[in-house]
Amino acid sequence: MKIDLTETTSSKINKALVEGRRAIGTPAIGMVLTLVIVTDEENAYDALKAANDASREHPSRTLVVIKRVSRSPRDRAKARLDAEVRLGTDAGTGETVILRLYGDVIDHAQSVVLPLLLPDAPVVVWWAVNAPLDPAKDPLGALAQRRVTDAYAAEQPIEELAARADTYTPGDTDLAWARITPWRSMLAAALDQAPCTVTSAEVTGEEFNPSCELLAMWLADRLQVPVTRKVSDGPGLTAARMESSTGAIVLDRPDGSLATLSIHGQPDRAVALKRRDTAELLAEELRRLDPDEIYAGALKYGVDRLGGTAGGQPAAGEPEGGEPEGGEPEGGEPKGGEPKAGKDAPAKPAAKKAAKKAAAK
Repeated sequence: MKIDLTETTSSKINKALVEGRRAIGTPAIGMVLTLVIVTDEENAYDALKAANDASREHPSRTLVVIKRVSRSPRDRAKARLDAEVRLGTDAGTGETVILRLYGDVIDHAQSVVLPLLLPDAPVVVWWAVNAPLDPAKDPLGALAQRRVTDAYAAEQPIEELAARADTYTPGDTDLAWARITPWRSMLAAALDQAPCTVTSAEVTGEEFNPSCELLAMWLADRLQVPVTRKVSDGPGLTAARMESSTGAIVLDRPDGSLATLSIHGQPDRAVALKRRDTAELLAEELRRLDPDEIYAGALKYGVDRLGGTAGGQPAAGEPEGGEPEGGEPEGGEPKGGEPKAGKDAPAKPAAKKAAKKAAAK
């Protein structure tokens, strides 16, 4: 059942919800939370479809906030609210209200959403695109116990992670973190099977993929070992390797669906590790509404502390060529302590190679 309301108000929308439930014969409300989706017109269909699929596990009232920017200055100054109410089979297992905001009301979305929240039920806000840098201080985010973003949808995903770390508030989470849940479970189980001491780790995946950085930061934060980030052609995460006192532990997924777990001294085994869609990720995030301290620790570890390449860029302290960066003072010796070929000029490549061979011997 669909009810279209033009130039309406929140009270009229609430009235339409009550009348719609009576019309389809389901006056009882069995929803467990209110899910607020902030998106644009282009991505509204995909976001709403994911929310409807997730509602099979979490029946909810879904409020889709679409901010429509008017073309002319006169239209931008005119406040207007259009709504579409969906009930029954058109709204998954809950209720859906699509809110289109025009003019000045765009800056006061929280005033439209607040009267439509389910009483005595938790609120989750999901920014499908264009998430604010500080979700907790956003007017809509301030209404929620849980705030879900997606760094992968940002133009600069790695910089987005750094901004999330600076503004983290308990209750924040990201779909990029949910994407690596199977990886974290598998790697933790592998360490349970082979008790050992991990000395270093390496994460490989496509560049500009925030999930790769989050997995690397999680390993570094939990294991307190140096972790190197390397770039591959994807799709997504392709491998995680841990060097330990008993040998290497490798989880390799080259095709995005089937992975191979290799533990030193044990036979290789195939592991189902397919890439999950947005509905599955959202359903996972709705299962818990308390602060995720493990995510907070991994996020605050910092991308710049990873070795190798982070997001396709050299890590801190490394030049484009990948060798450690070191300044060279006037005295003829670099900061690293190795003698240089000339007083005012860097060593030639051949001289560098000879010096390295001599040092190795």
